Amino acid sequence: MAHLRSRRRLALAVPVVLSLTASLGFLPAAASAAPQAVSAEQATDAPALAYVVNTKADRHTIASVKRAIAAAGGTVVVTYEKIGVIVVHSANPDFGKEIRKTRGVQSAGATRTAPLAPAGTTDVGAADYVTAAEAARTTAASAKTPGSEPLEADQWDLRAIGADKAAKINPGSSKVTVAVIDTGVDDTHPDLAPNFSASQSANCVGGKADTSEGAWRPYTDDDYHGTHVAGEIAAARNGIGVAGVAPGVKVAGIKVSDPDNGLFYPENVVCAFVFAADHGVEITNNSYYVDPWLYNCMDDPDQRAIVDAVNRAQLYAQKKGTLHLASAGNSNHDLASDAIDDASSPNDTTPVERTIDPSECYDLPTQLPGVVTVSATGVQNLKSYYSTYGHRVVDVAAPGGDRRYQLPDTPSKDGRILSTMPNGQYAFLQGTSMASPHAAGVAALLKSKHPWASPAALQALLKAQANNPGCPESYDQDGDGVQDATCEGGDRVNGFYGFGIVDALRAVK
Repeated sequence: MAHLRSRRRLALAVPVVLSLTASLGFLPAAASAAPQAVSAEQATDAPALAYVVNTKADRHTIASVKRAIAAAGGTVVVTYEKIGVIVVHSANPDFGKEIRKTRGVQSAGATRTAPLAPAGTTDVGAADYVTAAEAARTTAASAKTPGSEPLEADQWDLRAIGADKAAKINPGSSKVTVAVIDTGVDDTHPDLAPNFSASQSANCVGGKADTSEGAWRPYTDDDYHGTHVAGEIAAARNGIGVAGVAPGVKVAGIKVSDPDNGLFYPENVVCAFVFAADHGVEITNNSYYVDPWLYNCMDDPDQRAIVDAVNRAQLYAQKKGTLHLASAGNSNHDLASDAIDDASSPNDTTPVERTIDPSECYDLPTQLPGVVTVSATGVQNLKSYYSTYGHRVVDVAAPGGDRRYQLPDTPSKDGRILSTMPNGQYAFLQGTSMASPHAAGVAALLKSKHPWASPAALQALLKAQANNPGCPESYDQDGDGVQDATCEGGDRVNGFYGFGIVDALRAVK
């Protein structure tokens, strides 16, 4: 499986690479960043490392850089001309150094540090599958509420944000699609099949989109993360299983997890953002961080190139009308602090302990400009014990679950989030991975009501409808007399909840 996330908002004035927001602003509205085709020989060539090479977005420069890539022992895998990103494979250990000297190359670096190894997504703990006996008990309880889905009595999260009532007013428009950039989505699940958009789904592993039938599905049952996320957003109200926050919208799957280790490499994520933009996706959900670095530091040429490439892709999508939401992370870090200890990176070789400044080292994609960062809450509308936070970093909060300190009065008494799993199953999970799709579902409801809203306007609407409980008087969750986290800010904006906990009912009203 893949990765934990943490972040501080990326300051536009800090990194030089982000000055390319200006050049991207001149892209024509109808421009496509579709990649050029590669030969079969190129596609099958798999040298030791993958690289992103970022250039000026003009054909003459790109053509010149491609010649330099070949001369340096590189093989072009795919070229995104409209954003000036070239994905390259090379076995030359000095490829990065050599290509960075090339005229027209603005940044270049390896997207991994060694042959592949495991990581993880932003859920906490293993999935707890619903048994037949548990399902029967919950179904009986759900039947007491007319119009409920069979397992809805265990979905405290829907009631916490008024999504059950919102569905009766406006379940969302089928003209709005939320793409789940993740481990794949099982579109054969009976709760997902009615709302799945195959034409907006793909497998982006390797950096080039594969749209063949079923390419977007999870590799194995253990790659359940994306299917769970998809159900939280748009599981249909069809008398089966559970319901999503926006049961009337479409959901797509863009798979970016490596089949060997579950890592979410930069070239895969670049492909996903471009694909979503070019296929009319209104909203993306990102419950992961880009591997192999939890934080990408701008004084490292490889990590700087990763920031550059991913930022170009997500900005391209924003300019074509796509809003991105991302989970804040599960480390209970204060991302507005001056220093954070990171002992997890790189996660494809041996991690090295380092202390980073989150104003100079960035978690992707959550710290990129325009991306909505979501922290997690439990049934008591209190920050979940694991959720990362940060004043002026977190934008909004949403239910992500808390099985330790916030237990609901439901049939299961389970404080986590119940949703869809591969092969027609259901399970409980918790994490900021689960919070982000709740906010994405509310964003989809807002987009359904305000179809012409730009990503910036949609983000403003999302913040405006949120309810902020304010900082708690005490956050001593384990009762040991020590505060487990410090909430800074006021009742309007603070580090635990940003502008507040999303509210589906207010969104549709």
